[in-house]
Amino acid sequence: MFGYVIANKETLDEPQLARYRAYYCGVCHALRRRFGEASRLTLTYDTVFLAMLLSSLYEPQTEENRSRCLPHPKTPQLWLKNGIIEYAADMNIALCYHNLLDDWKDDKDPFAKAGASLLKKQYEAIALRHPRQCEAIEGGLRALEKAEKSIPMVADEAANAFGMLMGELFVLQEDRWADTLRTVGSALGRFIYMLDAYSDLDGDRKKGRPNPLIPYAEAADFEQHAAEILTLHIGECALAFERLPLVEDAEILRNIIYSGVWTRYHLHRQRKERRKP
Repeated sequence: MFGYVIANKETLDEPQLARYRAYYCGVCHALRRRFGEASRLTLTYDTVFLAMLLSSLYEPQTEENRSRCLPHPKTPQLWLKNGIIEYAADMNIALCYHNLLDDWKDDKDPFAKAGASLLKKQYEAIALRHPRQCEAIEGGLRALEKAEKSIPMVADEAANAFGMLMGELFVLQEDRWADTLRTVGSALGRFIYMLDAYSDLDGDRKKGRPNPLIPYAEAADFEQHAAEILTLHIGECALAFERLPLVEDAEILRNIIYSGVWTRYHLHRQRKERRKP
C-alpha cells in the first residue's frame, strides 16, 4: 500500500484522534515485537485502517497499554494490542517486502535490495502463517506486471490486479463477511492504484514508466476524468463498507473512507494548479 488510506484529522474530535493514534501505536508496537525495532520504519496508515476495520467487525479482546518509545520518549502513549493488530503488522511487512523488491527491480535501488534482503526471512515466516494472503500478493503483483507491460496498457486490468491483491488481505477468515470484506478491499485497492497513478503521472511520463493515465493526460477533461475514476472505486468501497455491522470506531472509519482518502488527491491537485503558468 502507499499511505493514502489516512484520516482527515481536522474533522475528528479529540477522543477519536486519541483512538486513531492508539491503533497506529498498536501496529507500531506489534511490528517491534514481531520483527524488531527497525521494522517500525515500514509502518503506513493503510495497515492501521485494516487493523481498525477488522477489529471493529470482529471485536476481539483488546488490551490497552501506555508506554514511552523512541518517537515519544517523555510522555507515555496509549496503544492497543490484539490478534488482528498483529495480523495487520504481518500484512504491513509482507507488502513492504514486495514493494522493496519492486523498487529494486524497477530502479536498481541498492537500499531497496538491502531492505528486501533483511525482510526475506520475516516474509517467509509470514507466508507460512498466512499462505492465502501471501499467494494473493505474489499473484496480484505478477498480474499487475503483465498488465503494465501490455501495449496499450489497459487501466482496468492493472487496477483490478492490485484490487484482487488487496481484497484478499482484508479477508481475515472465510466466514459470512468474507465476500463483503473482499469487495471493500478490492475497491479500495483499485482506488489506491489509480490515485498513485494520478500522483506519479508527471514523474512517470518523464522517466518512461508505465502509467494508465498517460494516454489521457493531455485531454481537456483529464482532471474530471481522473476524479470520476477515483469516485467510482471509492464509492464501491463505501457501499460494501456500509453493509458491515460496525459500531465501535465506525465514525473514524467513515472519516477515512469518505474524506481522508481524498487528502493526498487534493494536495496533489493544488500543487498542479499552483504550477500552472
